[in-house]
Amino acid sequence: MIETNHASSRPEVQVRAKRTRRIFTAAQKTAVLREADACTKPGELGALLRREGLYSSHIHDWRRARDNAAREALAPRKRGPKPKKVDAVDTRDKRIADLERELAKERDRRERAEAVVEIQKKVAALLGRPLQDETP
Repeated sequence: MIETNHASSRPEVQVRAKRTRRIFTAAQKTAVLREADACTKPGELGALLRREGLYSSHIHDWRRARDNAAREALAPRKRGPKPKKVDAVDTRDKRIADLERELAKERDRRERAEAVVEIQKKVAALLGRPLQDETP
């Protein structure tokens, strides 16, 4: 009788760890771009991409970023301190504070005007000529 071990007859299960996103440093990118720019023969660039495990879109994006950075480095820059960015929340808060201050000032003016009208009514009543109240 042949004994079979059930555990050994099944293939061993291997769970691979989740692959993390690769991050390339600027030095790595420039080294690969230098090699890619040196490729002149047909198939050399493809061999480089396979060896490094890259896609052609990586090279394209890195070249574009390199060219943009070079263009920005050569562009003239405005001298002096950088202007502060105006935050919408700060602007709104300042506007609200200004409006509240203005409202308080108008409220004080209205109260003084009402006091003057009351005094005029009392003076007119003392003189015997009462003023007509226009409020309905």
